[in-house]
Amino acid sequence: MTTVDTAHVATSTALLTDQYELTMLAAALADGSAHRQCTFEVFARRLPHGRRYGIAAGAGRMLDALAEFRFREPELAIAEKFLDADAVNWLRDYEFRGDIDGYREGELYFPGSPIVSVRGSFAECVVLETLILSILNHDSAIASAAARMVSAASGRRMIEMGSRRTHELAAPASARAAYLAGFDATSNLEAVRRYGVPGAGTSAHAFTLLHSGSDGAHEAAAFRGQIEALGVGTTLLVDTFDITQGVATAIEVAGPELGGVRIDSGDLGVLARQVRDQLDALGATRTRIVVSGDLDEYAIAALRAEPVDAYGVGTSLVTGSGAPTAGMVYKLVEVEGVPVAKRSSHKESRGGTKRAVRLSRRTGTIVEEIVYPASGPAPETDEFEVRDLLTPMVRGGKIIDDRPSLRDSRELVARGLISLPWEGLKLSPGEPAIPTTFLQ
Repeated sequence: MTTVDTAHVATSTALLTDQYELTMLAAALADGSAHRQCTFEVFARRLPHGRRYGIAAGAGRMLDALAEFRFREPELAIAEKFLDADAVNWLRDYEFRGDIDGYREGELYFPGSPIVSVRGSFAECVVLETLILSILNHDSAIASAAARMVSAASGRRMIEMGSRRTHELAAPASARAAYLAGFDATSNLEAVRRYGVPGAGTSAHAFTLLHSGSDGAHEAAAFRGQIEALGVGTTLLVDTFDITQGVATAIEVAGPELGGVRIDSGDLGVLARQVRDQLDALGATRTRIVVSGDLDEYAIAALRAEPVDAYGVGTSLVTGSGAPTAGMVYKLVEVEGVPVAKRSSHKESRGGTKRAVRLSRRTGTIVEEIVYPASGPAPETDEFEVRDLLTPMVRGGKIIDDRPSLRDSRELVARGLISLPWEGLKLSPGEPAIPTTFLQ
């Protein structure tokens, strides 16, 4: 049986929007255009600088939020301050009754990919713009950065620990997106509760300093207290004072079966080598080394040859490692069956409802994405395997029951990264990993 995320959401998500969405609605209701059947599409015109692919994330959270997008009296009390009575009454009965298709959560995307297609009346679709974009832009940015870090780590354990570096309500969403992209665990307990992400934690410098007294620091007492409470499999933080002495004290207190030591400062590559040699000399050959401290995908890649067993990543992860938004937009592309397109310089859109397929070699390596009119036939080829990218998410306002679980999406990311051409995994700037072709 497929499981779904059961996010704890506010009573209503209707005010997680911009005021102009509702003033546009009011104007459309007034001039009679509100009920025209439309298609809106979510896409990114380009990838963030230096990126070669993106990870579509947030669809599960988007659908949970859509289910709670209702205007009840508290929400209407805000809306009626700037809307006329007809618009307020329309919102009172609002319920999305249209259709939504989208890329599976965890799917790769590229410039122009029609990641989400929303169809219904102008009125019911336009009010969802801000909500959909805020979720998809945030989660896709985090997942895309996380996937690059996972690739750089080459199979080593990854722990998300960025809660203190982002908004408290964004922290569990960031942990979810990181786990989807291949991280192994999170320090954020709300993400553990809400999304079932495995939890992990070590210790803080404060705990070691707590055991200081007028007669000096008592690192051994701190380590002893942690081990008595958490067992010998715990991870001790050894760089509060002197790392070499910290490691020696840790093994003296815990013995050679200590689970791990964490290094949070200094030249992590040099220190990891020194600590590994010291641990091995002390007989602690199975004690793991965890490193943390301002890591990003580049720092992780630089540590690939070092004896590091796990990485703890915070700030760079929850800020998208330099790209805090995925740059996705939500544009009207069709009205009553007629394609419409924006022509503004550098902000162009392509008219018409679209679908997309991805071509791959028999080996599984992807070679091209093709975006084509939804009213036309899907591209065919004998040379490559063809996979449809858009899947039903909502039909007639009803969310499709059989949607993928977070674990399903996590596995899709892993398969997607394997399918990229080898140059697509490079961290250096370059063109998107595969080209996107648009058929008229």
